Amino acid sequence: MRFLKILLLVLSAWLATLAPVAALEAVEVPANADAIDLTSAVDLYSGTGASLQVSTAPGADGIVRRIEVNSRDDENTSWAVFALSNPGDEQIDRLIVAPFFQLVGSRLIWPDLGASRIASITPSQGIAPERQSSQEADVFLVTLDPGAVVTYVVELRTENLPQIRLWEPDVYKDTVNAYTLYRGIILGISGLLALFLTILFVVKGTIMFPATATLAWSVLAYLTIDFGFWNKVLQITPGDEQLYRACAEVALAASLIIFLYAYLNLNRWHIRYSHLALATLILVLGLLGVAVWDPSVAAGIARISLGIIGVLGFAIIVALVAQGYDRAIMLVPTWVLLLSWLVGAGMTVTGALANDIVQPALAGGLVLVVLLIGFTVMQHAFAGGAIAQGLISDVERRALALTGCGDIIWDWDIDRDRISTGNEVEELLGLKQGLLEGPARDWLDVLHPQDRDTFRGTLDAVIDQRRGRISQAFRLRSEDGHYRWFRLRARPIIGSDGEVIRCVGTLLDITEQKVTEERLLHDAVHDNLTGLPNRELFLDRLQAALARARAEGLARPSVLMIDLDRFKQVNDSIGLSAGDSILLTVARRISRQLKPQDALARLSGDTYGLLLLSEQSADRVAAFADAIRRAVRSPITFGDQEVFLTSSVGIAIYEGNESEVSAPEMMREADMAMNHAKRMGGDRVEVFRPSLQSSGASRVELEADLRKALNTDGITVFYQPIVRLADRSIAGFEVLARWNHPRRGAVSPTEFIPIAEQSGLINELGLFVLDRSARQLSEWQSKFRVPVPHFISVNVSSLQLLRHELINDVKQVLSRSALAPGTLKLELTESVVMANPEYSARMLERLRGLGAGLSLDDFGTGYSSLSYLQRFRFDTIKVDQSFVRPNGRSARPVILRSIIALGHDLGMQVVAEGAETESDSLELHQLGCEFAQGFLYGQPMEASEATKLLQAEMEALSA
Repeated sequence: MRFLKILLLVLSAWLATLAPVAALEAVEVPANADAIDLTSAVDLYSGTGASLQVSTAPGADGIVRRIEVNSRDDENTSWAVFALSNPGDEQIDRLIVAPFFQLVGSRLIWPDLGASRIASITPSQGIAPERQSSQEADVFLVTLDPGAVVTYVVELRTENLPQIRLWEPDVYKDTVNAYTLYRGIILGISGLLALFLTILFVVKGTIMFPATATLAWSVLAYLTIDFGFWNKVLQITPGDEQLYRACAEVALAASLIIFLYAYLNLNRWHIRYSHLALATLILVLGLLGVAVWDPSVAAGIARISLGIIGVLGFAIIVALVAQGYDRAIMLVPTWVLLLSWLVGAGMTVTGALANDIVQPALAGGLVLVVLLIGFTVMQHAFAGGAIAQGLISDVERRALALTGCGDIIWDWDIDRDRISTGNEVEELLGLKQGLLEGPARDWLDVLHPQDRDTFRGTLDAVIDQRRGRISQAFRLRSEDGHYRWFRLRARPIIGSDGEVIRCVGTLLDITEQKVTEERLLHDAVHDNLTGLPNRELFLDRLQAALARARAEGLARPSVLMIDLDRFKQVNDSIGLSAGDSILLTVARRISRQLKPQDALARLSGDTYGLLLLSEQSADRVAAFADAIRRAVRSPITFGDQEVFLTSSVGIAIYEGNESEVSAPEMMREADMAMNHAKRMGGDRVEVFRPSLQSSGASRVELEADLRKALNTDGITVFYQPIVRLADRSIAGFEVLARWNHPRRGAVSPTEFIPIAEQSGLINELGLFVLDRSARQLSEWQSKFRVPVPHFISVNVSSLQLLRHELINDVKQVLSRSALAPGTLKLELTESVVMANPEYSARMLERLRGLGAGLSLDDFGTGYSSLSYLQRFRFDTIKVDQSFVRPNGRSARPVILRSIIALGHDLGMQVVAEGAETESDSLELHQLGCEFAQGFLYGQPMEASEATKLLQAEMEALSA
């Protein structure tokens, strides 16, 4: 057999060398396609050695290239090649999925029992696909750029590739989740069935139950292997479960023999049946040893044996049915279903029946077969065991019903004033027996103080009115001091004299029901995550505080609206569970600042409301709000990273003369103030003033005008010179966006940049500035040939950095503009980078790999973490102007010298901002600073003025 395999491999390799090599045909990947089957589009190469030379699919330019890929494992001789193309104008992400095991087409003889198919994938261009964690398949994430045609060379671990598909990531995730739920249901039913049949064996003791239980456990073992359950329990390497799968199929065949022999009781019919069954069982179990040597051989024999057992078993059943054997008659429908399952399984493994749901359907069908077998066995085993039925009286029927419902009997003998409960209540409460067996007044000692009058009044009313029903809930104190809820339902019994002689009913413990009701009431007005009051309860408390302030005129309530800045971006980057932990941490930090009379609530996702009563004066309220802002600003440690958040706080203070102000109006005023704080850049406190009421409408108008300006080139790119201090020549420019509004005139960047960030226009604005300035720099570099090319620094906001599309934007800009490497510098502040250090480090490393320079702006004013400064590997640091301008402090030159020396020690260039005088420039040059910018060298100017400035400098140098 081994020789045959080797001969087939050599023959296939020889035929591959004779076959002409045709250019690959790329498979188009539409953006709206959920899944594409690539199996038929893959070219397989077997026996080609440790390297493969292959022609790529024609690219967009029609050129066919030739690439060579070397194997990671020198023993590998199998390869697969396919090509993908992205016809759209957007970048798309897809998953390449090659399942470890496919029942469809796995063969009857020498079946393919599954394995890891793909060792690695090498693309003809772009980033290598990333392997994704999966217990069921080789999964690789690929990214296709717009219009790209990429050829992928796949290094195989096996000689064949049964199936390979291209999935949209979300669709694949949903599909896996759907199958996981289905598998969980099937495993749950199979496990319960196996356990139930095992328990029945213990109870009943007949031989057919352990035989049926063995079949059920074998099916469960097969399903757990097929569903990948044991891969996680036993830590089996994905794709290496061939031995376990073969053993499961052998056990399935063996257990079917055991069941058929035990259920049909073949040993009583003829000894040859026992011999035949025993010999077959020994042969089948012998396959377990074969499975250790070669699982494929054992599984193939087991599959053939399973079909033979099904056919022979049906023949035996038919023969016994002809003799009138009732067990065989009851088994006929189930065995017919089993034969149908075997036919479907045979068609599946031979490839005659092939689709995505056939394998899960066969698993469900197998469980259905075992379920029907279990019903058949129970029907026969318990036949004739029904309870003898007879006539019972109405009193007996009521007694049985009362016993069945489990309620406690409550009997009050009014003439003797004695209550009887049968000691069941004392046992529930842990009280001494007989404590509640006595006069009704004894119950008052154990009743909750709030329920005593109601209990006494209800009993008195029944006696006085001589009619009615009692339905009352009350609490009884247990031995440990806790109270349990009970519901009493009773009715009076009238004597011959028309007076009430007894009151009889039931007592039911409803503690769990009451606890559930209280929890639901609590959840209705509290936040599920933080446990804080929600908006409804906060609004109710604010209304009460306003009513008390109007009535008493003492405590004036203030409302603080606290909203976390950029929380959505942080939540998207670190995950929902981490985001929930951050919300809990913020809630605890704010709660520590409160006094008993204050109240905190969670109004929405990342917005908190605070009712402040402990502070009355406006300045004290503002100081309290600033303390809240500082508390939120402290870094939050999550795992091995630190998350930095800021908050915008809006304040609405109740004025004594505003008698008509309502709680919703105060919350709306606080919300306006908070939104104004966010528009001003966040991390600030704003108090409501009437002028803010119109700013909301103007902000909407300004946002619409900004969107229009982006579409009509209303934004102008300005350039501020950056001078080389050694010779006072222009080294580059810092790029600034300016907006000249048609009606309002020049709009300050501090006004329209926050609007762009909050509305999502910052990405379009950033891409516009980046593209326009890169084109201008390319024009300058081609026109002014200098030994060191000029550079530009473009500011990048936090929202841009947190978007993965920034990589593609920079890549496209660099591809459209012929720029010298490193001359396009992306300028980021410390606060932007430290908002998510781990994610920022990965993004910056990829941007550096594209050829972009990195500049750290406003160094020294933020966190200035030296560990992160080493990790981020910036090219340039920009010293904030607060360290450059003289301020009369003796420490300034020392700090400035230290910052410059630190930058040089880390291999970075240093740019100083705010150089306004010649003395500033001279001092910076003496300290070793390479570059400076400020009004001394030029204010921000348009591209034409900057071009004239460069032209004049070039003419001066040539003269």
